[in-house]
Amino acid sequence: MAVAVTAAAALPLALAACSSDSKDSTAKSTPSATASGDAMSTDKPFGPGCASVPKDGAGSFDGMAKDPVATAASNNPALSTLVAAVKKAGLVDTLNNAQNITVFAPTNDAFAKIPKADLDKVLNDKAQLTKILTYHVVGQKLTPKQLENGTFTTLEKSSLTTSGSGTTYKVNDTSNVVCGNVPTANATVYIVDTVLMPKS
Repeated sequence: MAVAVTAAAALPLALAACSSDSKDSTAKSTPSATASGDAMSTDKPFGPGCASVPKDGAGSFDGMAKDPVATAASNNPALSTLVAAVKKAGLVDTLNNAQNITVFAPTNDAFAKIPKADLDKVLNDKAQLTKILTYHVVGQKLTPKQLENGTFTTLEKSSLTTSGSGTTYKVNDTSNVVCGNVPTANATVYIVDTVLMPKS
């Protein structure tokens, strides 16, 4: 029962944090947070997809914050296809050893949008797979504010664009951030609903 209550309580948390409830304001309020209405909702993970993140254990937000990004992703059931692809491309150590990166992490549902024959072909072409996966990584930690109208060079060497505000963001105008600003030991993760494809 406690788990159900925790799950139900998690969604309105960002909204409650913006209210002037005395319990919340004494425990969490800081001068910078009260100065900006968005500060409380975007300094923590946000978005509808965050509800599917485990509430405790290695795959929870607290658990993921302790591990480097590839390890953290491997503990999140919604990212199992991405993790399998990263392993197949031999990028686990590359991602885990990088410092201060941002990863746009497609969900299993994002990969499911690609026709199976096309996906199987990419998964069996290491060079192409590496190109696609490294296109999802930016060599700096990006805040939600930077995503409002941004263009960033990826590890794949071409650029991606971001747009939006508050808790709603798009990447390349096609992929929605469903759970953003997720911290890991070495990266900030934005979980997205569509696999990003390099332009070149």
